[in-house]
Order: sequence, then C-alpha cells, then structure tokens
Amino acid sequence: MTGLGLQPSKGEHVRERHGYLAGTDQQRAADVMAAFTDPNVKAIFALTGGWGAARILPHLDFEVIQANPKVIIGYSDITALLCGLYARTGMTTFHGPNGTSRWRPAVARMAKQMLFEGKSPTIRNPVPNYDTLAQHSLRVQTVVPGVAEGPLLGGNLTVLTALAGSPYMPDMKGKILFLEDVGEAIYRVDRMLSTLQLSGALSAVNGIVFGGFTDVGNDGDGYGAFALMDIFEHYGKLAKVPTFYGAPFGHIASNSVIPIGTHARINADKGTINLLESSVI
Repeated sequence: MTGLGLQPSKGEHVRERHGYLAGTDQQRAADVMAAFTDPNVKAIFALTGGWGAARILPHLDFEVIQANPKVIIGYSDITALLCGLYARTGMTTFHGPNGTSRWRPAVARMAKQMLFEGKSPTIRNPVPNYDTLAQHSLRVQTVVPGVAEGPLLGGNLTVLTALAGSPYMPDMKGKILFLEDVGEAIYRVDRMLSTLQLSGALSAVNGIVFGGFTDVGNDGDGYGAFALMDIFEHYGKLAKVPTFYGAPFGHIASNSVIPIGTHARINADKGTINLLESSVI
C-alpha cells in the first residue's frame, strides 16, 4: 500500500480469529462500517479473499454506507461484498487486487489512473514478450462476436452464484457480466453458469467477459468430457450476446481493476473492455 503512495491503517479487529474467519461476522462488519464512516479513510482494501464476506452483509448499514461512498477494492470472495454493496446502494465498487496481492507495475499503473486520476483506460491483454508465432498465454478467444455496452457487473463465479435469490444479488438487466474463478472442475463451472442461465441472468445481460479460470481441472479421462471452452461456447451462444474469454482479471498476475457499475463497451472480436466514464467522483 505504501508502494502505491498510500498511508495504510488497520481495522480494529484485523488480527482477530473466529474459526477459519478473521473475527466474528459482527466484528468484521464493524470494521467495514468504521472504515466507511471515518472521514480520514479514503479507500478500503480487503487484505485477502477465501470465504466469509457474504456472512457480514446482513450486519451492514447500507443507508450509512450510501451516505459515505468510498473506493472499496478486492476480489475472489470479496465479490460478495462488492456486489452486495452495489446492489443495495448503487455505489461503484472495484474488483481488483487485494491488499496482499503482488500489485505488478502494469496493474498498479492502471489502478492509479482509474482510482487516483479519474481516467477511463481500456482494459486489454498485454502481449507477452516471447519468440513464438502464436500467443500462448493471455490469449483472447472470441465466443460470440460483436460489440456491447452496459454497466460492468461480476467477479468470482462461485461467490456470485451463491448470492442468487438473496437481496444482495444485483439486477443483471443490461449489464456486461464479467466472471473469473480458480480451482474448479469444469462440471462445476457448467453447473454455476447453468444456475445463472436458469435464473434468467444470462438472458438479461448485454455481454459476457470471461477472465482467468485458473487451475480449472478436467472432469476425467476418456470420451464424453467437455473442455472449458465448450462450456463457455454453450452459455455464450444461449445468451446470444457478445462474449469472449481471456480478459486480464482474476486469480492471475495481471489482475486488472474492473469497476462494478461503470458503463463500458466490450469488443468480443478484439477482446477489449473500454470504460466509457470515470469510476470515481
């Protein structure tokens, strides 16, 4: 955080332990509320992901948060907090590196442009510097071609799907849905996208962007298995909206900051996310 030019302070209960959680739900919610109401705090960074952010949502005062909007950033399990806040307050939240992430220079530069300077950069894959004829990593694959616009919404697929049916699940209508995950089997990715499709979410969005799906394992050997791209093609074509795979966010080194609620234009042929407005006031 000091490398970003910030002066970090810690929540009162940041060193607490409650089972595998960093404090009770009430303690962790109290730290979030204290950060939003403290005039000296300008931004809130989650230290890490894991599990447990959804448990604090019922303990937050969304009216108070709405009256004190601030930058809040994190990813993975923090998807529950980011999407819950957006659903209940309409406040822009930021899917991006946690406080303990590596914050590589390119990611830090984009974060500074977006959060400190109010700029609207285009999010695209960096081109790796290696001597091959084809790009092997950070490669964009178009699922459904085309261009789409709408407010960005999404995060970790597992965590977002777990909000389905709750008052903390944002309205998907007209959104650009962005999704990432880690350590899942292909059939579980299939199952979760099926949940979004059956709930009507995928038929409501204007576009879909798949980011890093890190360490997603095969379902088994032999005939009958699906590749991950088969699953993306199935649901992208069901949705009939511009869709691409390989955007630079998620459990990857180049974890770009994606502002939830900011209007953007995606180009599924080029694999770009063009922010159309500033994400901060």
